[in-house]
Amino acid sequence: MLTIKTDCGTVCGFEKDGCNVFLGVPYAKAGRFEYAEPVTNWAQWADKDGILDATRFGNACPQMRTYHEHLEIAERRFYHREFRDGLAFDYDEDCLNLNIWTPGDAESSGTGRALHPVLIFIHGGGFDSGANSESPFDGSCYAKRGIVCIFINYRVGIFGYLTHPEIQKRYGRNGNFGLDDQLTAIRWIRKNIGAFGGDVENITVAGQSAGAISIQYLCLNHQNKGLFKNALMISGGGKFPDFALPRPGKQTCSYWKAFMQAAGVNTGSEEADFEALKAMDARKIFDTLDEFKLTRKDNTYNTMPVIDGVLIADAVKTLIKNPLKINYMLGYTNCDLYAPLMALIGHKFARANNGYVYFFDVNPKGEDNRKAFHSSDLRFILGTLEKSWRPYDDNDKKIAELMQDYIAAFVKTGNPNGGERKEWKCGGKRALRFFNKGGAKTRMTKPPYFRLICNMLFVFKQK
Repeated sequence: MLTIKTDCGTVCGFEKDGCNVFLGVPYAKAGRFEYAEPVTNWAQWADKDGILDATRFGNACPQMRTYHEHLEIAERRFYHREFRDGLAFDYDEDCLNLNIWTPGDAESSGTGRALHPVLIFIHGGGFDSGANSESPFDGSCYAKRGIVCIFINYRVGIFGYLTHPEIQKRYGRNGNFGLDDQLTAIRWIRKNIGAFGGDVENITVAGQSAGAISIQYLCLNHQNKGLFKNALMISGGGKFPDFALPRPGKQTCSYWKAFMQAAGVNTGSEEADFEALKAMDARKIFDTLDEFKLTRKDNTYNTMPVIDGVLIADAVKTLIKNPLKINYMLGYTNCDLYAPLMALIGHKFARANNGYVYFFDVNPKGEDNRKAFHSSDLRFILGTLEKSWRPYDDNDKKIAELMQDYIAAFVKTGNPNGGERKEWKCGGKRALRFFNKGGAKTRMTKPPYFRLICNMLFVFKQK
């Protein structure tokens, strides 16, 4: 076992494969539909000796799959097999925790030893699901490259993005609990990661899908200036079409009021209704929500970040013209979610902000003969090919190592180039293509829009 002392108390982790690992580390606490308060002391989670046991994953936020997995739906069954099959998750609203991997030689900031760059990763899941303990999320490949790697748990679905007039009345803002959790985590990490050997002045934020979109929103708020130096957005960077962008919180309140009525919460008093929902059993919430969603076609756009005047201060199409002046990296796959759109908005943002773009053109192995589906690059980036059911080969492993080397350099310096790797040019006109035809290869290339469109249409035809 491995113990270190921090300002929050003593934490016990473990050593594995030359890395130090701390799992389920609380960074904040929050009541239901309340904004998170950062943790300053781990006393409520510690054992009788006052030590926090960080040797197992923490709780995930309760979500629809906690009670209704719906594996009869092909897409859910597909991603369950990719990222969750065979794993057990504990779900509880006390879910604001971190998983931390550090280099084996990492020591606290008070020892005089050199500190390590920090990579903070935000998982995806459509703002409605996900956990930092899913099988792709392992930070050892970056810890072995001298980087402290951290994965955030945050609130999702109704617990992360409910809006209600009573929230606005009490807090002067509405919704965005999940986005606020992420920001709270980043601030907690800045304050405390020195004890784990991390350099608070060299932080990179990264995320995939909804995690990437979250980072995009955090980068549009100049109140966050100085919190991080670099941002990596995997299948989610850039400005989406207006219909998919955050709306003012008050515009989503009607959706949640309709849900509350379906749940039998309709006293005529907004305050009483809100308190009833705060006290409602989680199982009843998701049982009702499961049926309620069948009656609506606007579920996605009402369970996502909103313009709240605080975290997202204005319309994204306005804010995106002036993002934080940091280093950016964006990526998309050959059969991404709306692949041509993902490429278009990613390259546009990179051109405006001198960012680096990659194009992941590696079709996964397996009997399903898939192209590079949305998030198929995740295991390559995080070095967890061996945890997949897919029979990845040596070329795949070489591509994964190459991607990790580029990203590690980006985390350390803001520039992915170095060593004998092919030069990755910034500016967004071209992308660095990763592919494995005849070996692990890279090449700067223009976005192949025609092929991306064909791939997208093929997927739509299969549905």
